[in-house]
Amino acid sequence: MPIKTVIFDFGNVVAFFDHGRAIARLDEHTDMDPVELALVLYGSAIEDAYERGAIDTAEYVREAILNGRLTCTTEQFLAAFVDIFWRNDEVCAIVPQLKPKYRVVLASNTTHAHFDAYAVQFATALAPFDHLGTSFDARARKPDREFFAHVQQHANAEPGECVFVDDLPMNVEAAEKFGWKGVVYRADGTLADKLRAAGVEVGTT
Repeated sequence: MPIKTVIFDFGNVVAFFDHGRAIARLDEHTDMDPVELALVLYGSAIEDAYERGAIDTAEYVREAILNGRLTCTTEQFLAAFVDIFWRNDEVCAIVPQLKPKYRVVLASNTTHAHFDAYAVQFATALAPFDHLGTSFDARARKPDREFFAHVQQHANAEPGECVFVDDLPMNVEAAEKFGWKGVVYRADGTLADKLRAAGVEVGTT
């Protein structure tokens, strides 16, 4: 069946990110080893709950500062926490080429704080998207089936009419099991060709 909707991951697809940027800024506010601090902020149950929308930003920040032995203020923490993204020109150039032929949807594992920041930072790049799907709205994270089911509600198409682009093979595999066509993104200039191979007309009206 023909493709109607193209679904993109955000991190390391629409924009690149590096949590190390936040850790480097927060390092001066703690006596904790940077590797240990990264595990506290990004590898803990509290971070998982935050991305799933089970807790709010205030609770996450409170626990992160406490568990990370951080002496910074909430404002200082959030300024560092969200300053991790930079634009991926390849994908940002392709997305507008898909309009108006296709519906374009975002499917991002993200937190409220990160989303609020990148929605402003990349407002122009995100403008062509018809819907911005997030894990905190879905109350589930990729590769959970519940995440894909949530985003599917906004696809305006059948699963077999959707193509999903993500940088993590396990997420693409899960999406394919859900019924979407999958493309594993690599920052090597091949995305347009991969989309065409999946049945998407790139750069045509």
